Amino acid sequence: MSLFWRIFLLNAAVLITATLLLLGPVTVSTPVLLTEAIVLTVGLAAMLVANAALLRVGLAPLRRLARAMTTIDLLQPEPRLVAVGHGGTAELIRAFNAMIDRLEAERAASAAAALSAQEAERRRVSQELHDEVGQTLTAMLLELKQVARHAPEPIRAQLAGVQETTRDSLDEIRRIARRLRPGVLEELGLVSALKALTSEVTGHSDLGVEQHLTTDLPALGNEAELVIYRVAQEALTNTVRHGKATAVELSLEHPGGSVRLRVRDNGRGIGGAPEGAGIRGMRERALLIGAHLSVGPAPAGGTEVRLTVPVDGAVDRP
Repeated sequence: MSLFWRIFLLNAAVLITATLLLLGPVTVSTPVLLTEAIVLTVGLAAMLVANAALLRVGLAPLRRLARAMTTIDLLQPEPRLVAVGHGGTAELIRAFNAMIDRLEAERAASAAAALSAQEAERRRVSQELHDEVGQTLTAMLLELKQVARHAPEPIRAQLAGVQETTRDSLDEIRRIARRLRPGVLEELGLVSALKALTSEVTGHSDLGVEQHLTTDLPALGNEAELVIYRVAQEALTNTVRHGKATAVELSLEHPGGSVRLRVRDNGRGIGGAPEGAGIRGMRERALLIGAHLSVGPAPAGGTEVRLTVPVDGAVDRP
C-alpha cells in the first residue's frame, strides 16, 4: 500500500468513526446545547490527537531518513539506515542507501584517479627538482669555488657567503624533493620512511618526536603504505604549522587484524574549527584503502590523528 493510501485511510477511519457517533448515540440540537458543545469539542480534540499519533507513527521512518539526508558526509561513512516501515517507506530507504553506496563508490573512484595523478605529478616535480635545479645549483657551487680561488681577498669573503647561501638552497631543494617523492618508502619500507620523516621534522623545528614503530607488520601493499606515510606526513605538518606543540608521539602498531597509525601532540588542539583541506585530504586517502580515520582531541590535550588500516578484511574502530 502506498503512503498516500495509508494516510488517506487513517484519516478516513477517524472521520467515519466520528460520523457513526453522530448518527448513533451522539445528537446535536438546534440551537446547540452547552453539554453538546462540550462533547463535540472533546470529540474533535480526541480525533485530532488520534490522527496526529497515527501520522507520527506512520511517518517516523521518513523523519529518520530526512535526518540522515541532512547530516550524511561521504568522507565519514556511517552505518546505513535500516529499511523498515510500510507503504513504500522501506523501499524509499533502500533506494537512499543504494544511492549513497553508488555516490561513495563514484567518489572513491574519482578520488583514486585524482590522487594517482597527484602522486605522478609529485614524482615528476621531484625528479625535475633533483635533476634540473639540483644539478644547476651544484654546478654553480663548483663555479663559485673555482672563481673564489682566483679572486682577491675582499671578494673571496663575499663569494664564500654566496657559496653558503647556494649550498643552503641546494639542501632545501633536496628536502622538498624528498617530501614530494618519498624514495626511502620504495627502497627501505614504511618503518624506515617514517623514521626519516620524523628526523626531518626534528631537524627543521624545535618539536620533540617520540617514536613507537613496530617492525612486525603484515604485508600492506604499496598503496596502503603510501596512504599511511602521507597521513603521518600531513599530521606532523599540521602539528608544526598550526598546533603550536612542543612534543608529538608517533606510533605504528599491529593490533589483531589491523595496522594502526597514531600521531598525538600536546598542542592547542583543533577546538571547534572546521576541517581544512589537509584533514579532508587524509579522509579521502583513508577511504581509498577502506581505512578508518579519526581526528579529535588527545586524552591529555592537543590533537590525536588515528588511522586504522584493515588487514584481514575488517577495521577495528575504537
